[in-house]
Amino acid sequence: MKLTKEQIDSHNNHGISAHDSEFQFLSKILSKKGLNVENIIEQIQSFQVAIPSWALGTGGTRFGRFTIGGEPRDLEEKISDVGLINDLTKAAGSISLHIPWDIPEDPGAILELASSYGIVFDAVNSNTFQDEANQKLSYKFGSLCHTDDAVRAQAIEHNRQVIDVGQALGSKSLTVWLADGSSFPGQLNFQKALERTLDSLKAIYKYLPADWKLYIEYKPYEPNFYSTVIQDCGTSHLLATECGNRAFSLVDLGHHLPNTNIEQIVATLMWRGKLGGFHFNDSKFGDDDLTVGSIKPYQLFLIFNELVYGMTVDTNKNPSLAWMIDASHNVKDPLEDLMQSLEAIRLAYAQALIVNQNDLEELRSINDVTLAQEILQEAFRTDVRPLLKEARKRSGGALNPIDIYRKLGIRNTLRELRGLDTVATGL
Repeated sequence: MKLTKEQIDSHNNHGISAHDSEFQFLSKILSKKGLNVENIIEQIQSFQVAIPSWALGTGGTRFGRFTIGGEPRDLEEKISDVGLINDLTKAAGSISLHIPWDIPEDPGAILELASSYGIVFDAVNSNTFQDEANQKLSYKFGSLCHTDDAVRAQAIEHNRQVIDVGQALGSKSLTVWLADGSSFPGQLNFQKALERTLDSLKAIYKYLPADWKLYIEYKPYEPNFYSTVIQDCGTSHLLATECGNRAFSLVDLGHHLPNTNIEQIVATLMWRGKLGGFHFNDSKFGDDDLTVGSIKPYQLFLIFNELVYGMTVDTNKNPSLAWMIDASHNVKDPLEDLMQSLEAIRLAYAQALIVNQNDLEELRSINDVTLAQEILQEAFRTDVRPLLKEARKRSGGALNPIDIYRKLGIRNTLRELRGLDTVATGL
């Protein structure tokens, strides 16, 4: 379904007076600090985050899955849902496909449909972490690292097919997340497994079109619990470096052990010019895939502080980044959850944009720990939500996306259109 400009404008009119007052008040405060409010709003407007095709349906736990009804039944309906989210937030102008869950039967028609919603295709994602119907060989004991040449060849060929699908849709990057590893000591020769993985990735990289990037994700545990082949950012960086200058590490916020200093990882990868992008989520215990910013909002802000430094101050080292949400919506409406995540991401970005990087660096140079901390915490504690609302308003979005979503009864409309028992592909 599509929303009209009149529907969004009508909703905005009810809250425009209060918003204008809040925005003017904040603008005066920021201007007095020497900040260019117009420039900040423009940067917020241009910050777009991809929605993954698999996140548009409810996820599940190890013990069950609880559908919400009205879930998208095919790729066309997933594109429609992303278009709806983007109409409301103006922050999600792209979709990231997971193959083979979302292989388009007619790429031309899918491209035309996406264009009608103002949506483009972000990175395509391969899947060698599970066996598919009619798959000849199993990935039970690995894919790109497997001891059997034939299994590795099958996994490599799958990634090549994913690239072909992406090319047909205008994508420019491939994300590889590898579940390969071992569950028990003695199961795997660590060195040989890593060497085989590198050889496989090199074969995939060689197939990449000249204007494409390869993103290599890492994870310290799960689904294997003794070891994973690409267990940390260092291993991902090593593999990316060995593959070539169009291969990069990809950071998933949930793919770290508790208390890992993710912002330091971000800074290091940017320093080496090897940060490819992000999969945004949040966690309390592990790879919980919770709503972005719901557990550790200060950490998210600190990560963005490093990103803003790398993107605006130290600009010569790292290429432009890819942004995507990678969360699991087990008890919430997936579309509401995604809109909350988009808000949290842009909020942390806006907070980082108001940090005076020059003052912060000067305080660091004289080791003034107290005032350096004050700069960061003052930015984090500033309520910059009026900037986000203003950015959405200027782009034609809703001041309060979830509010209009509920008032228009969009989930009920989707249930009427699609039914109560639909299950999104791949889930």
